[in-house]
Amino acid sequence: MLAVSDWLVEPTAPSPGRAALADAVRQSARTLEHLAPGNSVEVRVPPFVAVQCIEGPRHTRGTPPNVVEMSPRTWLLLVAGVVSYDDALAAGDIDASGHRAGLIADLLPLVPIGTSGDR
Repeated sequence: MLAVSDWLVEPTAPSPGRAALADAVRQSARTLEHLAPGNSVEVRVPPFVAVQCIEGPRHTRGTPPNVVEMSPRTWLLLVAGVVSYDDALAAGDIDASGHRAGLIADLLPLVPIGTSGDR
């Protein structure tokens, strides 16, 4: 997360390299998977990762009924606590389906970072 933190809090900061972005997305998604084990919600952050989390009804074939999908930047903004799930959803930055999809909001942020003025 440190490798991408400036990019998340400062819009004019240079974009991180693809490897750093992929690592931050994958590690944070796997942290969510570890903190909330289960198979009832699938979190997708293409093209880097998809994880299943949160206990509840399990799906076994096809598209799961509870899916949350977003861009890598949106995911990392949520993970860092720079934006809230509700605000990102209202802005259309999250595509969520299923009545359990919103449960990930209770698990975020995972790695809160301050704004550039806080550092």
